[in-house]
Amino acid sequence: MVNPASHDAEWFDEQMRRKGWVLFESVVPAAHLPAIRQAVLDSVADCGRRQVEGGATTAADGTAHHAVGQYPALDAFLEQDWLDGLISRYFGDAAYILHAFNPASVGPSATSYLHRVHRDVRTFGGDFRLMLNMLVMVDPFTTQNGATHVLSGSHHAPAPPPEAVFRAESERLVGPAGSIVLFDSNLWHAAGSNATDTTRTALTLSFSRAFIKQQMDYPRFLGPEYGAKCSPRMRQLLGFNAMVPVSYEEFYQPASRRLYQANQG
Repeated sequence: MVNPASHDAEWFDEQMRRKGWVLFESVVPAAHLPAIRQAVLDSVADCGRRQVEGGATTAADGTAHHAVGQYPALDAFLEQDWLDGLISRYFGDAAYILHAFNPASVGPSATSYLHRVHRDVRTFGGDFRLMLNMLVMVDPFTTQNGATHVLSGSHHAPAPPPEAVFRAESERLVGPAGSIVLFDSNLWHAAGSNATDTTRTALTLSFSRAFIKQQMDYPRFLGPEYGAKCSPRMRQLLGFNAMVPVSYEEFYQPASRRLYQANQG
């Protein structure tokens, strides 16, 4: 566990190449965490209702998806440039956007798709970096409350490891509340089991190169009025600079007004 300022960029590069992940301890100030935690729980409750109503699941599973523009504490989190320099470096300083922003909780003895061994990008990109994950420990992560399992080096493998190998060789992402993990989206991982009597909460984000489709079309989801009020950082992050036209009128525009801007890759 390290402080982001305590190692140079070359060290970060080496860790990401070799292990596929780096944990930075206590990045988010403790004062921010109670409001974020409540927003996670609120979004999980809202999305759980929507999941069941939409027929996606028969029961809420403790996960939420695309909690943008709805919870002030979560929008405030996105406004901050947490580890932005390292994220940019991961993509070779190419433009990147938010691919997904999914709060998550693991209740006592609860299970969900997060507990299966999986990776968070369906297309294996090899050495070409398509996507990067961020895990924010809103609560402390311990082996007792379900700290995430990761198989170091598995981001180089296109196929999943055998279950027995993963369970025997995986490491646990253990850290105090406010810690952040950056990991290659090709890394095979799984949530741990929560053996405590308290729900463990987290934020799970992914960032991608600007030309990759987002899991949710945030510019259309949030609308042009929301985008007009965004800071330049948030316009870039949410994908307002990499939108796809849906009409000739949107397509035929001067360069300065094109929806997909020239610096997006």
